[in-house]
Amino acid sequence: MTLSSLLRSPLASRFCSALLLCGSLAWLTSCGVDSTPAETTVTAATSTEPSPEGTRYELHLHHLHTGENLDIVYRVGDRYLPEAVDELNHFLRDHRTQDVHSYDPREFDALHALLARLKRPDATIDIVCGYRTPWSNQYLRTRGGRVAPRLTGVAEHSQHMLAKAIDIRVPGVSTLALRNAALSLHAGGVGYYPSSQFVHVDVGPVREWTFGRRHHEG
Repeated sequence: MTLSSLLRSPLASRFCSALLLCGSLAWLTSCGVDSTPAETTVTAATSTEPSPEGTRYELHLHHLHTGENLDIVYRVGDRYLPEAVDELNHFLRDHRTQDVHSYDPREFDALHALLARLKRPDATIDIVCGYRTPWSNQYLRTRGGRVAPRLTGVAEHSQHMLAKAIDIRVPGVSTLALRNAALSLHAGGVGYYPSSQFVHVDVGPVREWTFGRRHHEG
């Protein structure tokens, strides 16, 4: 077989094609192009969001009936922290029945603003009463059926049953000063109980009342 006939044979044609393919691969590699199939990487979305920036809203609470204490940041910027709000709901449960209710978070803001108005942002708030079930509210209204409701100062449709009210004291602050600071917020209802020495603060309609004989407070 002559050289010219050999070059025209099918075997020579396949050989030349192989050489051209090898040369193409070498050129691609030299240009930084990977000839192997690219792998697709999928990054799973995460539910963790960046920590929101803004003011930290913190409360220091002591429950007079359960003896429990709670120091908690419940809000950062405009975002309420769900786990912290849940913890507050449990802390403010009906201590007679242990029932828990979801509080209106504006109530926590009212307490925070109240301490700021008193210029005592790090003060501890004594909790006299938080959430009440209808049963507990009726019990307090009548002292278990022994007293007429008008003598107790407990409302039949109390905001406590809606988890929108808390009765409080602040050690070192007179009940009168606490009442006046709460009134200045115009955040809801303010009840002044000078005999029992506590103030009712709620985020219902704006109103005020006094129950019990007022005594001298220094």
